Amino acid sequence: MREEMNIQWFPGHMTKARRMIAENIKLIDAVCEVIDARIPHSSRNPDLDDMTKGKPRLIILNRIDQADPDTSKQWAKRFRADGAAVLETDCKSGKGVGGFSAAVRTLLSDKIQRYRAKGQIGRVMRVMVVGIPNVGKSSFINRVTKRKAADTSDRPGVTRGKQWIKLDSGLELLDTPGVLWPRFEDQTVAENLAFTGAIRDQIMDLETLGANFMLRMNEFYPERIKERYKLDITEGLSGFDLLETAAKRRGFLISGGEVDLTRMAVILLDEFRGGKLGRITLEES
Repeated sequence: MREEMNIQWFPGHMTKARRMIAENIKLIDAVCEVIDARIPHSSRNPDLDDMTKGKPRLIILNRIDQADPDTSKQWAKRFRADGAAVLETDCKSGKGVGGFSAAVRTLLSDKIQRYRAKGQIGRVMRVMVVGIPNVGKSSFINRVTKRKAADTSDRPGVTRGKQWIKLDSGLELLDTPGVLWPRFEDQTVAENLAFTGAIRDQIMDLETLGANFMLRMNEFYPERIKERYKLDITEGLSGFDLLETAAKRRGFLISGGEVDLTRMAVILLDEFRGGKLGRITLEES
């Protein structure tokens, strides 16, 4: 049984970031939205559609190396059916990133042709890069520009201000801070964000989060956790049962023989985020 959690996180700088996106949308030609391929639905800010006012959309399905490949194909197909262009990328290896400029020009081909017809050949196209915290947005920009143009971290909320970045003679990128939405109505979405690190661990009850992640893994990829943590899974076990058994298997004990659930939860989430549990997608299209 899943433990109930009420997860909310909307730091003050995100209000400023939302305002900045709204103020600059008139300056750009297209929106590049970076999302996490492990949680393609949960990592899309539902407010961005209104904030970006129907601009052409390129979805960067990032961290494709850590996501279930079959499920990723289904998500890409769905996004394309919804009218967005899609580019699948792995910013660690650089896979897929080289296709960005061509994807943007294809997305904006009608607009470029109109400019050419007016004699405005070579007019710069401006693309706003948006996304929630910790989806690899800054790493993507650094790969695309082939230099350290944006600060990166495995912590959410590193990018705080806007910056224009010249990509080539015809493209400029506007990097923006990661923005969540003010309230999570769906706590499954909030949990997914917490699992991947888009919400700061410091505000979380990590034991409960770890227990719920165990349940999610037992639902989607039971063999992975059975093998990794030497679990003998039977029906009716709670997430805390699974977390405690895994902790015992790892020898995570504290004084008096008590099981260190917090340590196990931290290890579990770190191993998921680091790809040690295999290629995992927590949402079906």
